[in-house]
Amino acid sequence: MMKMKSISASKASLVFFLCQMISALDVPLDSKLLEELSQPPTITQQSPKDYIVDPRENIVIQCEAKGKPPPSFSWTRNGTHFDIDKDAQVTMKPNSGTLVVNIMNGVKAEAYEGVYQCTARNERGAAISNNIVIRPSRSPLWTKEKLEPNHVREGDSLVLNCRPPVGLPPPIIFWMDNAFQRLPQSERVSQGLNGDLYFSNVQPEDTREDYICYARFNHTQTIQQKQPISVKVFSMDSLNDTIAANLSDTDIYGAKPVTERPPVLLTPTGSTSNKVELRGNVLLLECIAAGLPTPVIRWIKEGGELPANRTFFENFKKTLKIVDVSEADTGNYKCIARNALGSTHHVISVTVKAAPYWITAPRNLVLSPGEDGTLICRANGNPKPSISWLTNGVPIAIAPEDPSRKVDGDTIIFSAVQERSSAVYQCNASNEYGYLLANAFVNVLAEPPRILTPTNKLYQVIADSPALIDCAYFGSPKPEIEWFKGVKGSILRGNEYVFHDNGTLEIPVAQKDSTGTYTCVARNKLGKTQNEVQLEVKDPTVIIKQPEYKVIQRSAQASFECVIKHDPTLMPTVIWLKDNNELPDDERFLVGKDNLTIMNVTDKDDGTYTCIVNTTLDSVSASAVLTVVAAPPTPAIIYARPNPPLDLELTGQLERSIELSWVPGEENNSPITNFVIEYEDGLHEPGVWHYQTEVPGSQTTVQLKLSPYVNYSFRVIAVNEIGRSQPSEPSEQYLTKSANPDENPSNVQGIGSEPDNLVITWESLKGFQSNGPGLQYKVSWRQKDVDDEWTSVVVANVSKYIVSGTPTFVPYEIKVQALNDLGYAPEPSEVIGHSGEDLPMVAPGNVQVHVINSTLAKVHWDPVPLKSVRGHLQGYKVYYWKVQSLSRRSKRHVEKKILTFRGNKTFGMLPGLEPYSSYKLNVRVVNGKGEGPASPDKVFKTPEGVPSSPSFLKITNPTLDSLTLEWGSPTHPNGVLTSYILKFQPINNTHELGPLVEIIIPANESSLILKNLNYSTRYKFYFNAQTSVGSGSQITEEAVTIMDEGKMAMASRQVDIATQGWFIGLMCAVALLILILLIVCFIRRNKGGKYPVKEKEDAHADPEIQPMKEDDGTFGEYSDAEDHKPLKKGSRTPSDRTVKKEDSDDSLVDYGEGVNGQFNEDGSFIGQYSGKKEKEPAEGNESSEAPSPVNAMNSFV
Repeated sequence: MMKMKSISASKASLVFFLCQMISALDVPLDSKLLEELSQPPTITQQSPKDYIVDPRENIVIQCEAKGKPPPSFSWTRNGTHFDIDKDAQVTMKPNSGTLVVNIMNGVKAEAYEGVYQCTARNERGAAISNNIVIRPSRSPLWTKEKLEPNHVREGDSLVLNCRPPVGLPPPIIFWMDNAFQRLPQSERVSQGLNGDLYFSNVQPEDTREDYICYARFNHTQTIQQKQPISVKVFSMDSLNDTIAANLSDTDIYGAKPVTERPPVLLTPTGSTSNKVELRGNVLLLECIAAGLPTPVIRWIKEGGELPANRTFFENFKKTLKIVDVSEADTGNYKCIARNALGSTHHVISVTVKAAPYWITAPRNLVLSPGEDGTLICRANGNPKPSISWLTNGVPIAIAPEDPSRKVDGDTIIFSAVQERSSAVYQCNASNEYGYLLANAFVNVLAEPPRILTPTNKLYQVIADSPALIDCAYFGSPKPEIEWFKGVKGSILRGNEYVFHDNGTLEIPVAQKDSTGTYTCVARNKLGKTQNEVQLEVKDPTVIIKQPEYKVIQRSAQASFECVIKHDPTLMPTVIWLKDNNELPDDERFLVGKDNLTIMNVTDKDDGTYTCIVNTTLDSVSASAVLTVVAAPPTPAIIYARPNPPLDLELTGQLERSIELSWVPGEENNSPITNFVIEYEDGLHEPGVWHYQTEVPGSQTTVQLKLSPYVNYSFRVIAVNEIGRSQPSEPSEQYLTKSANPDENPSNVQGIGSEPDNLVITWESLKGFQSNGPGLQYKVSWRQKDVDDEWTSVVVANVSKYIVSGTPTFVPYEIKVQALNDLGYAPEPSEVIGHSGEDLPMVAPGNVQVHVINSTLAKVHWDPVPLKSVRGHLQGYKVYYWKVQSLSRRSKRHVEKKILTFRGNKTFGMLPGLEPYSSYKLNVRVVNGKGEGPASPDKVFKTPEGVPSSPSFLKITNPTLDSLTLEWGSPTHPNGVLTSYILKFQPINNTHELGPLVEIIIPANESSLILKNLNYSTRYKFYFNAQTSVGSGSQITEEAVTIMDEGKMAMASRQVDIATQGWFIGLMCAVALLILILLIVCFIRRNKGGKYPVKEKEDAHADPEIQPMKEDDGTFGEYSDAEDHKPLKKGSRTPSDRTVKKEDSDDSLVDYGEGVNGQFNEDGSFIGQYSGKKEKEPAEGNESSEAPSPVNAMNSFV
């Protein structure tokens, strides 16, 4: 018998693979064959298990099946036979099991609620459908209810209940207003999963009378509306006004202002709750909190991380959504609601159960009489599903006995089957969350061989390429295939042919003499058949004159040749491309039969031109570059790439070497520097050229090393300083003999993906490295350091093998050896791999903390034994967090910090600690799988440190010789404060600093009055706090004592009062007042009245205020320009920068400082109102600041 060879993976796509394996799912999909072969029924289409129907439309319950002969159909309803003929409203579609229930004649859909099951039966067996539960959809109306208005105080929480009617399926809930506009939602206002509308805190803008809940029932396309809900929010201001209007003046009452509140969960209630979800579903967890400010929600999974690619946050992070949940998502999920006043949390314990799901679903069996087979039905779930078998829809325990059948749990074993053993088996896997039902038939056929490939089918290939000739067949038992060439030819054997399991004959390198008639013979014990097909081998298409590199002057003509040689029976088409795109649509481009001509060349024509020749069987191309240059002023030597080498010849053919010789082409005025030799493997990668070697330009022969089982062609490229030539014509082909592989796969690794497996991977050999057909790999492994034998398995041409059932993280010796049909490669080297990792079992022990200073600590621990790490040790993680500050004794939010120490380190430094605080830490070991358990929490305390600067320093109440200092304690005391240190010194006009005075102040003080200071003097203050460790950073401030004439010079350099809005407004008011006074004066003057300024000044003269002198920086007296008599009163203001009422009622003199204006004796203004010129800089202890707009306008205030 001929030796059968498996089809290589690289050619699988070329082969029409028919389904004739013993355990095939079905007979081949050949229409002629399907009409003749018997086959048990197979359900092809059915309605869903839970089928909700529209009560307004006919009910269609689908059940379609195929089989030979065509099956008949019957139905059960609620477990009993459903007689369709007795119900006038029910019909079954022709040639189908689909039921149609007509409810258009006044029949209600509810009358047909129930559980339906379809049976499809023929002489070979019976298949059954799932239990189809029919339920009409329901969209009931809202029950009428009287809704009281909601009166809510501003800042309180509120829940508007929707409570939609129970529908089937449940409705989609949304809130809208009377204008059918969706109500805006935010972190403060949002809809819960139950449809209720939650307000974390209400605001006045929430007042409205049209909060309407809508329920949309998609199945019936109806929307139901709840009665509008009214919400009235009482703000504190409006509530106080209402109360005040209803109380007497003697009543004292006021509504409390809006108070902020810490978060409180509105849903779910309590501190914990439970949630069960099914595997594969979407897990939705919700937390909505009340509070003011509006709380922010955060989600965590206790003891783990939220799945990275399956976690989503919805409804402003109030809803946690995890898609496609699995058992690994079981755990405790905590939602934390937080605002500025505190936090609260709720823990939801999630348990993931699973309805049954397939591990191995039973598959159809096609057997011949006397053969053996198995049906396997394996499912998993939580809880573990139970498996039950039926045959032809009847429980197997009460079905007719079959001596060839034996049930073993989830497996049915068939031995020596006969034609009467044909039946349809049902596997039912069920638990409390659902069930799976699968039909699988056993079809026992006794069929003589049939060849499905058409007779005299013609195959055409190009010479020196592979030829694949089909012989698709079917028979039971499986036929044996033989191939013959010619009508009376002998059976085909030998390495020049490959025989595939599906009947295909492969000729790896077809030659012209391979043309002819091929006969395929299929035989089994029931008969024999044969079929003839034709093979034609065509000459390859060759470009015998390729386009050449051109350097053309502008406006000249360029021409590229493309002369081809082809098989006379093939019709070639020639296409020209420019830079891999179509030629420009330009009449200058002329395409001839064998050439391309470009007229009147321009710079835009520069580029690469490619000639592509296509036939129905092959395609070849050749390219050349056109370089457009300017016309040279004088003739110059043209330097160009060399012409391709000629006359390639192969001599001295050996198994692993050959000699190649050639004749160099023209150098084109630039000497050839070297030759590049390339090869093509027509067997594995036809059309792809690879670099082989290169030789100096003076050499025209080379000895080439060869690999086995490669169909070589060679070409040579010449190289000079200008560039590379076009490749030469390929040499003749040379097919080397097959041999054992010379090398083994590289990069062999063993890394477990699960705790109980070992994944062995390697880099597969390239095509020509196989050295022969039938490349496979022998994968061997054994546990290291254990007296164990090698376990080996031979796998196809793949790059991975998974070993299951290994212990967790143990070393394995691994080796992968290549083999082909001729034998094995040399013995491979061994590598060490490890089975899969699991989470570490043990926490680090003997954790010790050494506090180095107030912000740095060193932690030590004992390493975890490597056996307990159960994986590659990645390092250790230290989790540490501040419990409380020892100075404030107030707990704060725990924010854990994590430091990772790589490798097998047993200590680490904890930087950035806060002084005088209590901390906790624990240590965990980390491997490639994750983190191990945490060590017991270790408590340590940091010593005191120096405090931060005082929170503020204010200087108030300046007098002639004193200043009052007030301060706030440091934000971070970092220990127990022992005292404050105050230092100060005077500053003179030139900004020179005087002597420094230091005062120590008790820690419990918050203010100090400094006395005995110099008047009108600027002082600089330095203030800091200290603990027992030392002094903290200081805060500085400057202040000025009051001038001796009463002017206050309190000035901080931090604010320019002239730029303040209140000051600009005040100045505008003063200017307006002056304008009004001037108008009044003119009105009185026009009426002849008197404005007794002089008398009023005399009457209100202030004896304490003395005129200022020019020489000491004070203002001069007011004088009358007519008689130069001194006025009785100056214009200065008191030292507190206010104008006394009696000084400003009538006299305009009091509104100007240094005013040169003049008045008549009747009080009318006749002079110009202007400011006095700037004085010389003040001497002595006066402020060194320049006069500000405040000083210039003091008398107007």
